[in-house]
This record gives sequence, C-alpha cells and structure tokens, in this order.
Amino acid sequence: QVQLVESGGGLVQAGGSLRLSCAASGSIFSINAMGWYRQAPGKQRELVASIILGGRTNYEDSVKGRFTISSDYTKRMVYLQMSNLKPEDTGVYYCNLLEIRGTRYWGQGTQVTVSS
Repeated sequence: QVQLVESGGGLVQAGGSLRLSCAASGSIFSINAMGWYRQAPGKQRELVASIILGGRTNYEDSVKGRFTISSDYTKRMVYLQMSNLKPEDTGVYYCNLLEIRGTRYWGQGTQVTVSS
C-alpha cells in the first residue's frame, strides 16, 4: 500500500511564502513523476506543477516564476516552494505520484489559505 503525506500548508498573507513537502512510502513500483495539484472551493482539481524522473518540470501558467517544484526520488520526496502567494492560490494542495506502470496515488491534501 502506498501512502503520500503532505505537510507545510497554512495561512499566509498575500506576498508571503510557503513550502509544501510530500513524503511517499509503501510498495512503490517505480516512480515516473510526482506533482502537486490544487482544488479551490467550487472548482475542479488542477495541476500546479509536476516533475518527472530526470528532472523535467511543468508548471501551470499562473504559478510560473513564483512556484518551484523539486524532488528527491531516492528519499521519495517532492517539494513545492511557493513565493509571492496570491489569494487565488488558496485551495487544498494534493500530492500526486505516478508510477511507470501507470498507477496514480494521491495524498490527503493540505490546506493553503492566502489572505489579501
């Protein structure tokens, strides 16, 4: 069984920073990519950033230049450094892991609230 545990969410003022961490454990076959999704109230879950084995990254347009994703796959960790946060970044942030064989896992989510 695979578990993803997120940490680092919280309440921050606009312009502030937060760093999210995600630790993966359990019987992971082989990691293809890890990433962060978010879901704002009343909206669909959307991809924020992802990083594949090898280091290539992908960002949602609104976070480019403000967020940085990084990983340490030997430790099964992925991080999201968020800077210059905006109220529209508010939501529940979910860690995601994609195995090479296509199986996808989700964390329980961590709340990020940005006040104006």
